[in-house]
Amino acid sequence: MNDTPASLSLSGKSDPTVAIAFGGGGARGLAHIHVIEAFDDLGVRPVVIAGSSIGSIMGAGMAAGMRGAEIREHTLATIGRRREVMNRIWSLRPTNLASAMAGGFRVGQFNLERLLKAFLPDGIPSDFTDLGIPLKVIATDYYGQSERVCASGDLYQALAASSALPAMFMPVRIDGRVMIDGGIYNPVPFDHLIGLADIVVGVDVVGGPEGDGETMPSRIDSLFGASQLMMQSIIAMKMKAHAPHILLRPEVSRFRVMDFLKAQDVLAATVGIKDQVKIALDAAFAARAGTQSIVP
Repeated sequence: MNDTPASLSLSGKSDPTVAIAFGGGGARGLAHIHVIEAFDDLGVRPVVIAGSSIGSIMGAGMAAGMRGAEIREHTLATIGRRREVMNRIWSLRPTNLASAMAGGFRVGQFNLERLLKAFLPDGIPSDFTDLGIPLKVIATDYYGQSERVCASGDLYQALAASSALPAMFMPVRIDGRVMIDGGIYNPVPFDHLIGLADIVVGVDVVGGPEGDGETMPSRIDSLFGASQLMMQSIIAMKMKAHAPHILLRPEVSRFRVMDFLKAQDVLAATVGIKDQVKIALDAAFAARAGTQSIVP
């Protein structure tokens, strides 16, 4: 675990505390790895983390003490390899004919909690209490028409609820309530960090429809594109109400929500965000200290 506190980072002097919110966006959220690596390079350890969907998973890795390089290595060794993905999914197959006939094995019926346990690294604990940094996981209460903030109890259950993308994965029950993807209600949950740190950072990986402006999208592209537009409208309204000190937007629009097998491509296309993180944090630290930035 990285034991460097957020107060001893860029200049070696007492610096402001930092909190970070990782947004949802499916495979586009692999860009969060660059952000975590930038924090590692600067020696900055957030005092609290929030996340929706893929952002909650990346946030859990960081909160558990994993460095960005470790998360990158694990990602490329698992979801970045088609054969490895298939082997791990195959391990989740029905164990007998009765269970197979009872519901089949369609993607939309995947138990995401089991899927996460098959893919996530062993370094992510099963309970919130074993995390080194407080973590807020955002899910959407389907019938309650509201968000649910999970910060204690079963971590994998919370991560599965936050990542339960409708039509792709089964909803998850928490305390008897039906939960779906947290990104639907709160795509970048920086609002839950306001007042908890001197500098609040939000990372938006929702993206948006990309094209020549004339080509008709396919049905699936229009479905996911519409959800991107709705989530961006939510973010815009939240920015007007309580904007974070820093909002970062990696170039992710060209990738689809389930492009996990393109992990290497996503990381290559978004590498520039790493320097943006460093420059933005350094400027924020310098502004609070009344000094000149040290990052060129």
